[in-house]
Amino acid sequence: MTSSSTSMTAWPDRANHAARSVTALFGHKLLFLPGTHLGAVLWQGRHPGRQAQQEQQDQAAHPGSRWFALLRRARPAAAMALPWHYWWQAHYVDCLVDTGRRELGSGATPAARFDGPDRPSAGHLASRLVTGIRLRNALTFVNSYYDDMAWLALATLRLDRLAEETRRPGRRRNAKVRASLALQFDAACTDDLGGGTFWSKKRDFKNTPATAPVALFYARTGQPIKAQALLDWLDATLFDAGQGLYLDGVRLNPAGDVVVERAVYTYNQGPVLGALLELGGEANLARAAVLVDAVERLLKVPAGTDGSSAQRSVLRCEGTGDGGLFTGILCRYLALAAADTRLPHATRATAARLVTDTAEAFWSGRRPVGPSEANARLQGRSIFSMHAAQPAAATYPPGAAVELATQLQAWMTLEAAAAVTAAGLP
Repeated sequence: MTSSSTSMTAWPDRANHAARSVTALFGHKLLFLPGTHLGAVLWQGRHPGRQAQQEQQDQAAHPGSRWFALLRRARPAAAMALPWHYWWQAHYVDCLVDTGRRELGSGATPAARFDGPDRPSAGHLASRLVTGIRLRNALTFVNSYYDDMAWLALATLRLDRLAEETRRPGRRRNAKVRASLALQFDAACTDDLGGGTFWSKKRDFKNTPATAPVALFYARTGQPIKAQALLDWLDATLFDAGQGLYLDGVRLNPAGDVVVERAVYTYNQGPVLGALLELGGEANLARAAVLVDAVERLLKVPAGTDGSSAQRSVLRCEGTGDGGLFTGILCRYLALAAADTRLPHATRATAARLVTDTAEAFWSGRRPVGPSEANARLQGRSIFSMHAAQPAAATYPPGAAVELATQLQAWMTLEAAAAVTAAGLP
């Protein structure tokens, strides 16, 4: 099924399914503390066939001991919970806010909740997640990476706006989060290397991943002069005119020479696009249109055929780890471009098509969690591929460890498709 043949109501349903799948497979309380929520880094179902074989081996080695088998299963699960990825959690907040906005559009009643009337609303769960992030991050929202903090600041800003629209006051805590993090951003934006934002507290590298979301934060919090200065630095320093895309970053080498890191990543383009649209103005909107066109030309990959003679293309994905989030982030901001009437119609149509084609590929390539992998509560939830161009059965076969980042990416993309169709675009 192509994106153009997908009914408008299907995308919200699909996005809700992704929300239920991710929260069921990865969501948990922090140390069983009430009022908290976090996303586990990994989820791994039982491997069909290996489970029974392992239990037979355990029984032979320890006759009559059920506890040994239980401990064997619990130990890897505990180990998987140990890594901490602050910015993955920030995007988890953003995904829940997307879902909460759709709940708001459906009346914000218990019946509209993505996981049923007896479960928390998406906004309530997002608030618990912010609490969990603070506790897990050693009772602070500050860490060593300015891009991480920028993503959380943006997410809590959206969360408070959702609360205002539901006529519930935002948490004062969220405002304190942003006030604290804004001090960090001000310290990271210096004249070194001509401007821009440092990536980390090592202060040896300025890049698009930090500069663009900080610019977007400034733009959304009434600081347009700071935001525009960062965008102008990006345009002068890291914009590749030949490609129409933004490069990764710039640093000084030991000899004191300026070295440009020329890698091009999908997610770097997204927050730049968001900041350009947020600030507006003729020059920024023209840059935004150029950027959407460049993404269309250079950041797609083939994804087989959709049953017609034409071959479909989708946005390329960047694998696992942090890269597992990259394309979802780009889709979030392409959806904003698709809905922005200040852009040319052709640009909006291109942005919409990139989002919905990629979302369609993620959806059609999903696979269900089966009875051999998990208990009854998780059966029927879906695993999404790490690559939109490949099915999940190939990238995440039963028994494979599934990363939270890649599942957030698919969820973000489906939410973006829901937003695009809600705006009346194909």
